[in-house]
Amino acid sequence: MSADRLRVACVGMGWWSDVLADAMKRSDRFEIVSCYTRSETKREAFARKYGCRSAPRYESMLEDGGIEAVINTTPNNVHLETVRAAAQAGKHVFLDKPIANTIRDARAITQVCSSARVVLALGYQRRRESHFRWVRKQIDDGVFGRLVNAEANISRDRLGKIDLSSWRYTADGMPGGVMLQIGIHYTDVLEYLMGPIKTVSARLAQLVLPGDNPDVASLILEHENGALSTLNASYASASEYYVMNVYGKEASAYYDPHQGLRFLKRGSERSESVKCEKNDTIREELEEFADAIRGAAKPEMGGEDATRSLAVLRAGVKSARERRAVDVAEILEYELV
Repeated sequence: MSADRLRVACVGMGWWSDVLADAMKRSDRFEIVSCYTRSETKREAFARKYGCRSAPRYESMLEDGGIEAVINTTPNNVHLETVRAAAQAGKHVFLDKPIANTIRDARAITQVCSSARVVLALGYQRRRESHFRWVRKQIDDGVFGRLVNAEANISRDRLGKIDLSSWRYTADGMPGGVMLQIGIHYTDVLEYLMGPIKTVSARLAQLVLPGDNPDVASLILEHENGALSTLNASYASASEYYVMNVYGKEASAYYDPHQGLRFLKRGSERSESVKCEKNDTIREELEEFADAIRGAAKPEMGGEDATRSLAVLRAGVKSARERRAVDVAEILEYELV
């Protein structure tokens, strides 16, 4: 085994921990050394599956001097606690989005990692998809001209599939429901393509799923450059579906999973298909994390960017509750709970 492999430990044994571990196994850059979750059954199963040690306590895992980094998929409300412990033990942290449930915690996470001089990287893999990278390059090259509008949809069918005991589907564990759970992926893509979001107007609804959390969300987003975009997110639709359409003064791009990426320039009568090879986004973001630890890269999404991303969604929650447009700056300045 290469001595340059990043020796990591995984904390939080849910379905996403396996997704990240599978991505690390597809790479030659990682060695999964240890794992921990409170459930002995879950951590023993993870240890068998990925050939690592099962740690009896999180603290004992952090005391292992051979572990360089922690891959953290714990519930949002314990992100600060688990990241702080890792950072103070000198471990770099890869943290699944969102960075936290509150701006206070997000800022504290960013600060504790900075103070400990450890790398903090956030998992936002959607922006890395090859079709979005292609669109971003055209935007950077000036092909789109002035950006004016975008429309997005991210929908999944969760009817009969949710576990109401899971923090992911409760109002306390995932404030804003579907908007924070999956909508955040496409608010991030919209910021990546269209520029920072200034103001959010949102509505939430609970229409199909049981429990206490919204399963439908609609947002109108005003970007700092004046462009407007819309996002619909749903756990109540009949199937999984994604849309990302970007409109500029000189060109437009249209994406959905069935037709792929299409592109149209001003004066053209029809759009043209753009061939984009499917890329391994999760492996890429993890390898970037490893590169950052070795001093060869910087995380595309660090603590400050992830805090701003959270603020967009917190603005949406506040907008839906108060029935008004909410500036992201208001959340970043005043929301400390």
